[in-house]
Amino acid sequence: MKLKMGTETQDEVNTRKGGLRTMPFIILNESFEMIASYGSQTNLIIYLMTYYNMSAATGTSILALWGALSGGLAIVGAIIADSYWGRFNAVAYGTIFTFIGVVILWLTSMIPQLTTLACSQFQHVCNGPTAFQLAVLFTSFAFTSVGAGFVRPCSIMFGADQLEQKGNPENKKIVESYFNWYYASTGVATMIAVTVIIYIQDRFGWQIGFGIPVILMVLSVSTFLIGSPLYIKVKTDTENLLLGLFQAGVAAFRKRKIRLPLTGCDDYYHSPYESEVLTPSKDFRWLNRACMIEDPERDLNPDGSTSNPWNLCSVERVESLKALIRILPMWSAGFMMFVDLNVFTFSVLQTKTMDRHIFPHFEVPAASFSVFLIIALTIWITFYDRVFVPLLSKYTGRPRGLSPVTRMGIGLAVSCMSMALSAITESIRRKRAIAEGHEDDPHALVNMSAMWFVPQYALLGVAQATHVVGQIEFFYTLLPKSMASIASAMYTVGTAVSSLIGSFLVSSEDWLTSRGGKTSWLASNINKGHLDYHFWILAFMSFLNSLYFLVVCRFYQTENDELPHVVDEEECDYRLLHES
Repeated sequence: MKLKMGTETQDEVNTRKGGLRTMPFIILNESFEMIASYGSQTNLIIYLMTYYNMSAATGTSILALWGALSGGLAIVGAIIADSYWGRFNAVAYGTIFTFIGVVILWLTSMIPQLTTLACSQFQHVCNGPTAFQLAVLFTSFAFTSVGAGFVRPCSIMFGADQLEQKGNPENKKIVESYFNWYYASTGVATMIAVTVIIYIQDRFGWQIGFGIPVILMVLSVSTFLIGSPLYIKVKTDTENLLLGLFQAGVAAFRKRKIRLPLTGCDDYYHSPYESEVLTPSKDFRWLNRACMIEDPERDLNPDGSTSNPWNLCSVERVESLKALIRILPMWSAGFMMFVDLNVFTFSVLQTKTMDRHIFPHFEVPAASFSVFLIIALTIWITFYDRVFVPLLSKYTGRPRGLSPVTRMGIGLAVSCMSMALSAITESIRRKRAIAEGHEDDPHALVNMSAMWFVPQYALLGVAQATHVVGQIEFFYTLLPKSMASIASAMYTVGTAVSSLIGSFLVSSEDWLTSRGGKTSWLASNINKGHLDYHFWILAFMSFLNSLYFLVVCRFYQTENDELPHVVDEEECDYRLLHES
């Protein structure tokens, strides 16, 4: 069936619009946006501590909350794009919002009244930022978060819309190639952000360092809008998926006391728009009440549709809700992974006190050390895909080598090892700083190479590569095709939840360890604090999370160590729904 768009069909429009010619506009838009936003954020803890006189713990908590807001708004952006604006408008507006946020942040470095005076090391009491100064700073964060909420979940899918040609047998290969190039471009953009932009900020100051992202955002907006006449702009779906899932839960609750004998599958409501007829699964049977037809004359319209979706939902919608519930335990097991990835803020403070020279006349910026994570991630993915998969597939019988669940578990274990190594490295650095007489001077350089931190970054890169890729593949396998956008958004929302957990952990740890006038473990003077204790706590929590992951795995049905799945029901083999 062809979708009408005015007087033209979708197929006719596709012949004149879309295709590979739109890729430069879309990929450059996302690349410029990522370089600008990541380049502004990576080194920001130094900016907050210097020009807003924030402590390390306070600045870290604020940045974590900012990350949580940006990640959480991704699901909102996806809903608005799919149900109201469309992906083109979502990406366009999101890019403009990010541009406004970057401009406001740049203005804080240009206008002295928007920041506090830098606090010298001889001052015992420093003036904190005013309410107006914080309001301007947080306004910048808010605009950037809203922009990321629209761009992150919609840009990649908007590009896929341009290549969708159902009649082309090579379409799947083209789309897969697009995804590879898209992720490759984002990886390159991130590397540029944490190297070139950070170097400019350290070498030429914040005014130029924040001004470059403004120029990049101008290019991002312009590039995307210039390609507008060439884009395929898919109409929005009038049926809101998340609203439908909520309606299924409400319908099941409203019918919680119903006990109806079943004589067959005809007692269930099936959507007239679905080509495949599903039968209700046995797990979470109490949700099956949502799709049970009590009175056909009352519950159904003459055309066969439901008269009240808050009282009767289709089997397909109920099964989608069940699929979402099934993945929640495994999804929650990944939170700690992202909490571990948020250690970069403190790592910047550590590497800033160490010898960062690679060559005699070249010093790596402190915030650029996260590039080693990206390099390790890229090398591991390439090595696993080109070397490990062909070898493992011969022994496991799987075309992808290890199962997604196994890869997720390996990632959690490696992340735990990285936190333990971080604690050991920081303990050595702190002892050496004290032995050299730098206990009261957090800015003094320790006679120790910052290359000590490369192994922990590399381990985190391997952990992220194995766990995150396995997690996304796991979600795509268990969730129905209609929930593909939800599967892609789960990763972003998971990072948002982890940012909240990390912010709460840092704030609580700072408050508890500073009681009674004691020096906080997370003090701005890291030579007096105990960052090593903080890393040991993360290592212990990661270990407990690995045990939780093993427990969660037992709740999933597996066969020959295949991907967890739920057996499809061929018949309705039970006659009565029990109360639950």
